[in-house]
Amino acid sequence: MEEWVGQQWDRFIRRAANRQHDAAAVSLPEVQRSLNLMFRAAGGAPAVRVGPASERKVGGARDWLQRVAGTGTHAATARLEPEVLSLPLCIAVHADASLNRALYLWLAALAAHIEPTGDWIADNRRATLAALDSFPGLRERHRQLLAAECALRPNPARLRGRAAEAERAVQRALAGQGDAAGAVRPDEVAPVWLWLDTTAAAAARPVSRDQDPQSSGTERAPTTQDGRRRRAQAVADERDKAPLMMFFRAESILSWGEFVKVNRASDDDDDGNALAAANDMDVLAIAPDGQTTASRVKFDLDLPSAAADDRPLGPGIRLPEWDWRRGALIADHCALQTMVTAAPPTFAPPPALRVTARRVRRRMEVLRGGMGRLHAQPEGEELDLDACIRHHVESAAAPRSESPSVFSRRVRSERSLATLLLADLSLSTDAYATQTARVIDVIRDALYVFGEALSASGDPFEMLGFSSVRRQNVRIHQLKGFDEPWGARTRDRVGAIKPGYYTRMGAAIRHATTRLEQRPERQRLLLLLTDGKPNDLDVYEGRYGLEDTRHAVLAARAAGLLPFCITIDEAAHDYLPMLFGQQGYALVHRPQDLVGKLSAVHQRFMARAA
Repeated sequence: MEEWVGQQWDRFIRRAANRQHDAAAVSLPEVQRSLNLMFRAAGGAPAVRVGPASERKVGGARDWLQRVAGTGTHAATARLEPEVLSLPLCIAVHADASLNRALYLWLAALAAHIEPTGDWIADNRRATLAALDSFPGLRERHRQLLAAECALRPNPARLRGRAAEAERAVQRALAGQGDAAGAVRPDEVAPVWLWLDTTAAAAARPVSRDQDPQSSGTERAPTTQDGRRRRAQAVADERDKAPLMMFFRAESILSWGEFVKVNRASDDDDDGNALAAANDMDVLAIAPDGQTTASRVKFDLDLPSAAADDRPLGPGIRLPEWDWRRGALIADHCALQTMVTAAPPTFAPPPALRVTARRVRRRMEVLRGGMGRLHAQPEGEELDLDACIRHHVESAAAPRSESPSVFSRRVRSERSLATLLLADLSLSTDAYATQTARVIDVIRDALYVFGEALSASGDPFEMLGFSSVRRQNVRIHQLKGFDEPWGARTRDRVGAIKPGYYTRMGAAIRHATTRLEQRPERQRLLLLLTDGKPNDLDVYEGRYGLEDTRHAVLAARAAGLLPFCITIDEAAHDYLPMLFGQQGYALVHRPQDLVGKLSAVHQRFMARAA
């Protein structure tokens, strides 16, 4: 009974202390598409995604109801971080829903123009002027938002000390009255909904991940998945450092056992309440525990010996890589080696897969280049009835032509299309896609059907697989070259594919671009088959990997290629539009549909090239 009464009181007092306008609330998912469009159109970084912001400590005065309820100390404010534009999950600060929606759009435009320098007020003032210059149509909306923001500001006379000085500086900046005296932090004042917190972006430093992974035989329990984002800071882990030992009488011998390096339970062990504890913390302290991400995987990531490895083809090549932090293309940064399976076992596809391959092959044979008919020609074998009628109607208002285009003639239609299929063979493909098949098995089936279908179309094609272990070991597995016929040898190579290592996608795309640039066909299609984001053991993950991959895709388009991605990653909508564009990728929700989807995508490009 007491617990029930406490819950009812907490619900009542929090509702009474709430200063939000819930009836006019606008949620982030409602405007997500518009925000992405505004942010990209304004020139925002392509690899910065829009996501929900977590609550952080804020300043400002609180009324007596908020003090009783214990609210008003935290708020989800807009922040610009190195990889994420964090916006409130819901905005209800104004009584007018149109103002709340306009606030979302304004923050997206502001984020595209802001350049963090560490001075919060000066950064937002400069970005405001730049955004209004770029989008003059936002001036009236910004004036309304500014008036509404000023109405929400607390009276500096009610504050004391540093809080009053900071609030006066903010209000002078909002009014455009000169520069603020002294630096002001966002947590020293009440939330400024019209501005972005840039402290995280200004203080961001790249984290080095070049250390070799430590081997580990321990297996970790599954972690709790939660989509909420939280603020974190890196700290040092002091648990494994040698403690100070004081040597005195023999009765302390029993205590020496405490100094033996044994992985005993500690206060940092997971007790099942980690998610609730994280929600109560302002800042999460994250300390390295001596294990990298790679060391937590249960598979051996060491490169095989030369005797057990595939046979290399040629001496290898050097490829560049895009470093978005420096804004430069680093020449000869990656070492790429093309390899081929020396003696693959005979591949015997199951009967059901053979039936599928024959069906797709028959569809491709229909699309093989053959005889076509050109209409509305000045000369030909037959009369074009539609062209005759059109000529008769047009001649009524204009002089008749001496050689009207009213004939049709038969010509041979030759399609000019070269295709390179690039398959992701990273370690993640060893996971099970269905109850009975792994991702690598689904990819193998798709490659087999694709090879059978394209051999019937008559168009030249090449199939490559790729994986990597840091930038020094980017491995390209040649399954079929442009100059090789599709036969038993290439089918056996496809049947012998296996999960590799990591996914340095940018280097693989650049190599595929180089291969396709050498082809004489008018249209050259680059198909990428993958199951996740680009990543590797070193710095190649997160925004670094995405920016490099995007740079490689843009270079492929500049070379006249048609890059297209097919993925089975359910989270692909978060990053593939930035890499390949809204129409440059296809998501396969069921892995078993990958075979049909791959063939359908290629048939669409074949029809376009005809």
